[in-house]
Amino acid sequence: MPQVEAWAKVFLDDEEFLTSTHGSIGCIECHGGTQATGDMESAHVGMQRDPAASGACAFCHTDTTQVQLASLHTTLQGYYQVLEARSTPELSAGLQEAFDNHCTSCHSSCGQCHVSVPETAGGGLLASHEFKEIPPMNTTCTACHGSRINDEYKGKNTTADGMTLPADVHFNPGGMACIDCHDEAELHGDVSAANDLSMYSGTPDVACTDCHPLDELLGANDQHTEFHLEYLTCYVCHSVDYKSCYSCHVQQSDEGVAYYTTDPSEMHFYIGISPLKSADRPEAYTVLRHIPVDRDSFGYYGADLLPNFDAVPTWKYTTPHNIQLDTPQNASCDSCHGNADIFLTEDKVAADELEANKDVIVPYIPSEK
Repeated sequence: MPQVEAWAKVFLDDEEFLTSTHGSIGCIECHGGTQATGDMESAHVGMQRDPAASGACAFCHTDTTQVQLASLHTTLQGYYQVLEARSTPELSAGLQEAFDNHCTSCHSSCGQCHVSVPETAGGGLLASHEFKEIPPMNTTCTACHGSRINDEYKGKNTTADGMTLPADVHFNPGGMACIDCHDEAELHGDVSAANDLSMYSGTPDVACTDCHPLDELLGANDQHTEFHLEYLTCYVCHSVDYKSCYSCHVQQSDEGVAYYTTDPSEMHFYIGISPLKSADRPEAYTVLRHIPVDRDSFGYYGADLLPNFDAVPTWKYTTPHNIQLDTPQNASCDSCHGNADIFLTEDKVAADELEANKDVIVPYIPSEK
């Protein structure tokens, strides 16, 4: 293979980047390093490949970085919250080691959204060294949130019998990007104590009624009754089959490289009792998804690392990204009422998970209309 020419190794486009706002700042101000030396090794001492938000970015974007440093994208507090609930308020040494090896790679920085592909998705600059004010959905958002949301939203899921599920109506034909619903304030985080805990803490950042007001929905459809709109999340009627994963086991190779294994996922649609019913989310019924966890998910790092496994449901409140106007369950009243197939009942829950899910299992099926 011929030697790569020097110009081909340069990650910058002189014409575009060096005349931009960030290009005029200079390399060292963001990446660090040593000035006034002609020696390459000396020049790179103290250099940061991915500048920290608390450092370089904060010089100019003070308000944004202060919020972002407390966001779920940075703190991973959502993971900590559920692990602490299933184990102990202070993670055991074994569970903390597992978390450090497998979960912290999901941490994202300013640069891993606005300049490069996130490291957990392989890294690499988006477009030379160009800064993207609005990160491109396909190489940033769905690079991390791809195994479920990307396939749902773009219509890439198939059922067990080989039927391809349609894309979300907001993607096709409208082509809405993530930022159209999940705005800058949400993506950078919320410094309020409630919203620092998990994705579903506090008042919903995004709601269907932001674009579809309740007063317009009432009367617009025979099934848009006050009862339905008050007691059901919109997903109950407007989601279709989605992906549930039943286990994930984290391990390390003989060389110490962290990896994980999962069981095959399943496509189905289940309605259950909302585990998050509150003043902020008053609906009693919602769509539930099985998350990729079981009692032995962290067994490689020690025995019984989740002693309070039953404290949190394995069938979780979810916000599907496969919304359809017309769905099998809203075709008629009896498509839902009296139809046990679409409700999370005891027979659909693993025997050793019945206790964990006792509060979300539907105790009876709504009668036929």
